[in-house]
Amino acid sequence: MTQDRPFLGILLMLGFCVLAPLGDAMAKLLGETISIGFLVFVRFAVQAAILVPLVYLTGKSLRLPAGLLKFTLLRTCLHIAGISLMFSSLQYLPLADAVAIAFVMPFIMLLLGHYVLGEEVGAQRMWACAVGFVGTLLVIQPNFAAVGWPALMPLGVAVVFALFMLVTRRIAKEIDAIPLQAISGIQAIAIMAPAMLLFPELPFVAYVAPDQISWILLFALGALGTFAHLLMTWSLRFAPSATLAPMQYLEIPISTLIGWLIFYTLPNGLAAVGIVITMAAGLYIILREQRLSRQAVPPAAA
Repeated sequence: MTQDRPFLGILLMLGFCVLAPLGDAMAKLLGETISIGFLVFVRFAVQAAILVPLVYLTGKSLRLPAGLLKFTLLRTCLHIAGISLMFSSLQYLPLADAVAIAFVMPFIMLLLGHYVLGEEVGAQRMWACAVGFVGTLLVIQPNFAAVGWPALMPLGVAVVFALFMLVTRRIAKEIDAIPLQAISGIQAIAIMAPAMLLFPELPFVAYVAPDQISWILLFALGALGTFAHLLMTWSLRFAPSATLAPMQYLEIPISTLIGWLIFYTLPNGLAAVGIVITMAAGLYIILREQRLSRQAVPPAAA
């Protein structure tokens, strides 16, 4: 078992918050010409291709501890569903909007961590999540009448990934992150390949031969997703989900910046205020957890 180190967990989650939106931006670009199912399949195939050799090079094993197979399969299915919903929503919504809608997820995760895992959730964490959520609403400025039903997809992403994070927290301290992600890649290939072979006529999994640039972006998409979720998995080894939940709000301003650089879209003044609020809530949690971690160190060990 790994001892909790909240500040390290927060730093790892920050890395995830940078890499994940970059991968989403590539999926948005590729989804204009390539089916979502094929994008998701390549995403996991690259993950397996990178991590399976790394498992053996580092002397680790792909053998699962007793009783974890059902949890890893559930985690993989949730991962496939969450990524598929997110990639689909990006074909209808701006990057920042899709990410912002999905950010009811940390609040869902906070409640699940408290009521399902029995993790302690203090009033300050609850207030930080609430403030971050208000900032999220200001960033997205939802108009479901204008967007239509695709605006509901990120809400599905939020629910699925809250459950995904809960399952990850359950198994993250019993298996190393690299074998866990390698196994997830293998399982995803085994789950998706038969469906793609049996139902090639379905638009979701239809194959259209990518050009050279698309293949490069597909590999980059897989690599970014692989390393992003490694960081997320590592973070959950060192900090409870209730601590990490508010930190993920920083993905919203990062997504906004990436959306501006790649798609030339910027939020208006009210949304900019929301970005400031979410960043302030996240930075507050960083400083608070760092202070608590220092206070927890015995004087003799300092």
